[in-house]
Amino acid sequence: MGILFFFYSLVCLLLIVSERFSSSSVMMHHACSPTEAFALLHFKQSFQIFDQPSCWVETDLQYVDIPKTKSWNESRDCCSWDGVTCDLLTGHVIGLDLSCSLLTGTIHPNSSLFQLHHLRTLNLAYNDFYSSSIPHNIGRLTNLRHLNLSGSFFEGEIPTEISYLSYLVSLGLNCYDCELDERTFETILQNFTNLQVLSLHGVNISSSIPVNISSSSLRYMDLGHTNLRGVLTESFFLLPGLERLYLSSNELLKGVLPKIHPSNTLLELDISNTGISSELPDSVGTLSSLNILNLKGCQLSGSIPDSIGNLTQIKYLDFSNNHFTGHIPSTISQLKQLTYLHLSSNSFSGEIPDIFSNLQELSYLYLRNNSFIGSFPSTIVSLPHLQDLDLSSNSLSGPLPNNVSMLQKLTKLNLSYNSINGTIPSSVFSLPLLGQLWLDNNRFSGLLDELKTNPTLARLDLSHNQLSGSFLQSLSNLTNLSILDLSSNNITVDEGIQITFPSLQDLWLSSCELKDFPHFLTNVKSLWVLDISNNKIRGQIPNWFSGMRWDYLWYLNLSHNSLTGHLQQFHFHNLWYLDLKFNSLQGPLSSFICNMIKLEFLDLSRNNFSNSIPSCLGSMSSLKVLDLRRNNFRGSLPPLCAKSTSLSTIVLNDNHFEGTLPVSLLNCSGLEVLDMGNNAINDTFPAWLGTLQQLQVLILKSNVFHGPIRTCQTTFCFPKLRIFDLSHNEFSGSLPADFFGNFKAMIKLEGEDTGQIEYMKPHENTIYTSYEDSVNLVIKGQDIVIERISTIMTTIDLSSNHFEGVIPKTLKDLSSLWLLNLSRNNLIGDIPMELGQLNMLEVLDLSWNWLTGKIPQELTKLTFLEKLNLSQNVLVGPIPHGPQFNTFENDSYGGNLDLCGPPLSKQCGTNDPSPIPQPLESEDESYFFSGFTWESVVIGYSCGLVVGTVVWSLMFKYRIPEWFVEFFEGIYPKKMRRSMNRAHRRRT
Repeated sequence: MGILFFFYSLVCLLLIVSERFSSSSVMMHHACSPTEAFALLHFKQSFQIFDQPSCWVETDLQYVDIPKTKSWNESRDCCSWDGVTCDLLTGHVIGLDLSCSLLTGTIHPNSSLFQLHHLRTLNLAYNDFYSSSIPHNIGRLTNLRHLNLSGSFFEGEIPTEISYLSYLVSLGLNCYDCELDERTFETILQNFTNLQVLSLHGVNISSSIPVNISSSSLRYMDLGHTNLRGVLTESFFLLPGLERLYLSSNELLKGVLPKIHPSNTLLELDISNTGISSELPDSVGTLSSLNILNLKGCQLSGSIPDSIGNLTQIKYLDFSNNHFTGHIPSTISQLKQLTYLHLSSNSFSGEIPDIFSNLQELSYLYLRNNSFIGSFPSTIVSLPHLQDLDLSSNSLSGPLPNNVSMLQKLTKLNLSYNSINGTIPSSVFSLPLLGQLWLDNNRFSGLLDELKTNPTLARLDLSHNQLSGSFLQSLSNLTNLSILDLSSNNITVDEGIQITFPSLQDLWLSSCELKDFPHFLTNVKSLWVLDISNNKIRGQIPNWFSGMRWDYLWYLNLSHNSLTGHLQQFHFHNLWYLDLKFNSLQGPLSSFICNMIKLEFLDLSRNNFSNSIPSCLGSMSSLKVLDLRRNNFRGSLPPLCAKSTSLSTIVLNDNHFEGTLPVSLLNCSGLEVLDMGNNAINDTFPAWLGTLQQLQVLILKSNVFHGPIRTCQTTFCFPKLRIFDLSHNEFSGSLPADFFGNFKAMIKLEGEDTGQIEYMKPHENTIYTSYEDSVNLVIKGQDIVIERISTIMTTIDLSSNHFEGVIPKTLKDLSSLWLLNLSRNNLIGDIPMELGQLNMLEVLDLSWNWLTGKIPQELTKLTFLEKLNLSQNVLVGPIPHGPQFNTFENDSYGGNLDLCGPPLSKQCGTNDPSPIPQPLESEDESYFFSGFTWESVVIGYSCGLVVGTVVWSLMFKYRIPEWFVEFFEGIYPKKMRRSMNRAHRRRT
């Protein structure tokens, strides 16, 4: 009994001591170090509080901001401040969590933060340290075990995707676009021997991948997106306790996936989007404990080894965006834990194997963009947990199975870009959770039977099929549709059809068989996108349509129809894309168009609009594209860009505009395309346009521009110009040699060619934009519409003017030049041999000038030359031989009486007179003779006024007789003969 009492007393005593010790510890917890409190306050004062939410919380689906430093003040103990954690025994600050605190500013190298020597946990994630790099003094925090700088924008832009990593048990550094020098990186790897978790995701290390890692305690290592370079070695896979390894998004990381030791303990391996190449080793099957394997976006090739079936614990497998070939191995059927399988964008072929019966846990299956053939794999419908299925961009054929309705948890189904045919089973639309369905670009011909009401389907794409009839009526029970695309089908809409899509926002009915505006649109109250282009709609735009008040409509495309009448006022005040091209609308353009203050794209081309254009168009602040080509507009141009600098494309060709170019164009700082061709603009050369640093296309052809080409007064003049067309004007003077040296975009720089052809397109970020920059160019003697302007198309066309003097040798520097047309001018001298350096030239036209001398042998180096026209000059000597020159016919050299050799019939070394070549077949005789002026009369001054008058009348009415030419060749000196011949070479 005494012994029990003794133990009872001892326990009580220990409890009392423990309680007092605990109370003492709590009291000590409030004893914050004044030095550390001062350091925290000083750190707070070095930043501003940003006023925008900074953190996206996925669980709550909302932005949150927690400015924790607002609770920091001297009246409270620093251990009670938000985000501050103190040691219970010593009172030292050991934890600082200021994540999502809206901090804006710079972390300086001498920041008071680095005075917190006892700090173990530091979390500054999701703030804005935009002008900082990671300071080296962070090395003073020797007790640090947890460092999180994720999403704090060090020296970079805000990333589009940020994954939030929660607290790590020890050192964790996770920062996007940060900088960390190689020396600091090596210190972390070599000195922190007890390190268990290392995350440097997004830190710009720019270092060679480490070979030796001292720490044997590492369990988690994330070096993704760090600009690691070098060759991947086995050292990472030999760490005894490593469970999770992430090396993703390091494009300079090369080598092959090393053979993996059987004793490896890896649970997660991610080397996606790296330069790892070669084949997948058979030893990958030794990673039997793997849960995640991500090899997306590497350069892996060959077939997937059968040993992949040994990964029986794997749940996530991504081999997409590689070069795998052959068949999917049947051993994948052994991966019974698999929930995510991504094999898209490879070169797999054959039928999709019957491997899915055992994969009962599979939720996500992506096999798009391969070369699979055969029918829809029937065993897929037995997957009870499948949520997302994508088999698009293959060559699947045959009908869909009727038992697709077994996929009760399916939310997304994409079968687009295949050859699936037959009718669409109505069971597809009855899937209880299906929200998005893509069946476009197949060969479906109709529905199997009437659809039932579906409360979940929000997006349906059936475009580019063979559907016909009044198909919309069949979809009327899909009451929650918000996006519906039926484009490129043989669909009609009955006038009296009554359909209500209460949630419809986007409707695409282009390239169907519509003959009227769909009247059921009167029931649609919140339309955002409407495209009924390329149909057979005739007549005026109905009043009910113009009167609709779709406050959210921002995209309207009525192009390629047969609309007539005046353009009535729309009430779509939020519209930013309006396309009415290829119709027959007429009359003046009302200024109501300027009420659409958000309008960015306005395309009214190829109609019959007349009168002047509203001057307010030049003051629309949001307008980026203005295309009014091929109408009947007239009058002077309004002051474009008067109050805006946003215009990037101005196309006004083929109208009747007069006057001069508005100087307000200087305000269009982002202008890329300016096409004023085929008008009546009377002005001198606008050298001031050279200050527009983004201008790529300048077309002023077929106007009344006159005078010389004046050089620019700025250092950078037309630096991006690639298409330069001044043809069919009244320009005169010599071609300034230094002018062409400004065209930097026509100089092919070393390493510039990426092998990919890109096209100009305004507003690249908009998926709904159908507008493409296009121009009309004279190519190989024909006026051709270039529907899409490639960035490699570089042309200079100065034809049909009055330019004199010699061809500048500086043209040789424009080594990427594709077309050069200097025809129908008064150029003299030799053809510069330097033109042979234009090795990208495909079209060269120097015809109808006064060029002399021989054809340079250097021109035979132009291996891409497809069209050559040197006709109607005064060239002499033999025609050079070469790979391309041997393909040119007589019309390339006609009118040069002293040229000889093939393909001409005149042999070199003979004195036999050759017949005078006839004009090119493509030349109009009226054009040939209509240029006769007072110079023709002066030619006959020695014969008397009467004889001269008679001769002039004959020449104007008929062709110049051959005897007449030969007669005057014997009487008049060469210079006078040249003046006489010049008369019949004048342009109209």
